[in-house]
Amino acid sequence: MSETQQPATRAITAGRAYSRTSLAPALWASTTWECEGLADASRRATATRAGEFYSRYSNPTVRSFEEAIAALEGADDALAFASGMGAIATVIFALCSTGDHIVAQRQLYAGTLAFLQGPCQRMGIETTLVDGTEPGAFAAALRPGRTMLALAETPSNPRLELVDLEEFGALRGPITVVDSTFATPLGQQPLAYGVHISLHSATKGIAGLNDATLGVIAGEQELIDAVWAYSVLHGSTPSPYDALNAIRGIRTLAVRTAHQSASALHLAEVLAGEPSVAAVHYPGLPSHPQFDLAKRQMRHGGTVLAIELAGGRDAASHFLDSLQLARVATSLGGPETLVCHPATSTHASLTPAEAAAAGVSDGLLRISVGLEDTADLVSDLTNALPR
Repeated sequence: MSETQQPATRAITAGRAYSRTSLAPALWASTTWECEGLADASRRATATRAGEFYSRYSNPTVRSFEEAIAALEGADDALAFASGMGAIATVIFALCSTGDHIVAQRQLYAGTLAFLQGPCQRMGIETTLVDGTEPGAFAAALRPGRTMLALAETPSNPRLELVDLEEFGALRGPITVVDSTFATPLGQQPLAYGVHISLHSATKGIAGLNDATLGVIAGEQELIDAVWAYSVLHGSTPSPYDALNAIRGIRTLAVRTAHQSASALHLAEVLAGEPSVAAVHYPGLPSHPQFDLAKRQMRHGGTVLAIELAGGRDAASHFLDSLQLARVATSLGGPETLVCHPATSTHASLTPAEAAAAGVSDGLLRISVGLEDTADLVSDLTNALPR
C-alpha cells in the first residue's frame, strides 16, 4: 500500500493481508489453531501477538481490522478490544499502577468518568480533572514523577468541545491518550500531533452500521505491544464477527462521513436560526468558540451536533416525542439519525455538580446525523421543535 494514498483510498485498500485474493474480508471464526509439536506450540505461546494460536492473543480477522485502523491513523500498529470501554479500561490498567496519577478533562463520556472515579480510585490511581478547553490546563495539573497518563476526548461527548491536539501532544512526562471516537480516523489524526495513543469506540462511526461492538487503539509498536501484553490477561477480546463488520464499515467510512458531516453542518445552520433553540454546539459552525481550532486540526466538523432547547426538560421531551424520522437512541455514527437526551441517558450517572461542570443541561440534546436525505432531516427536526 502506497504511503501517499489519500485517507479515502486507504479505507478501501487497508487491512487485506489475511483475505488473500478475496475482495470481501475473510472471517476466521476459529478460537484455536493446531500446532506442529512442542517447539512450535512453545514458540506461539510465548510470542508477541502470535497468529493462528489462540484468539485471545490474536485472530486473523481481528488483525485485518487492526491493520486497517493503523493505516488510517498513520500508526505502527493497532489493537482491538470488545468495546470502547474495554479499550479505555485495558489501556489504563496496562499503564497505571497504585500510586500513579492521571490528568483527564472534565468533558468526558460518563462511562469513562465513572471508571476513573470508581475502579481507578479503588485501585489507588488518582485522577485530576481539568477543563480541556482551557489552554495550559493539562500541563498545569501534571505531577512530575507521578502522572502516568493524560487523557483527552476531542470532540467531547456530548457538547462537541475541543482539546488543542498540538498542545496536548507536546506534554512531557505522561503517556498521552486521545479518545477520537467522534472524529473517526478520517476526521482527525491525533498521532500526527505527537499524541501517543489514539483511541476509538469503533462501535460508532468506524463500523458505522450499528452491528458491531468494538474498541481500538493505535500508536507506536512498542507501546501497543505493551498494552497487548496486559490485554491478554484483561480479556476484553474482540469478536471476529464484529471485526468483520467493522472492516466492511471502514470501506464506506469516507463517503459516509462526507455526507453525514455535510448534513450536520446544514442542520446546525438551520437550527441555530430557530427561536426555541438557545444554542447549537457544532465545531463546523463559525459561532463555535473553538471554530478556528477545529479548522486547524479537523478535516470536517464531524457527524454529531448538540442543541440546547430554551424550554429545558419539558421542551426536550416534546422534541423527542414529536420525531417522525430521526430515532431516539443513545449511540452514534450509524446510518440512522439518532437523538438522545444526555442528562437521562449517556450521562445519567453524573451528579448534578458533575453534569453542570460538563455542560449537560436538561435542555441538551445530542444528534448523531445519519444518511437520510438532508432536506427530510431538516423537516423532521424543525417540525419537532416546540412552538
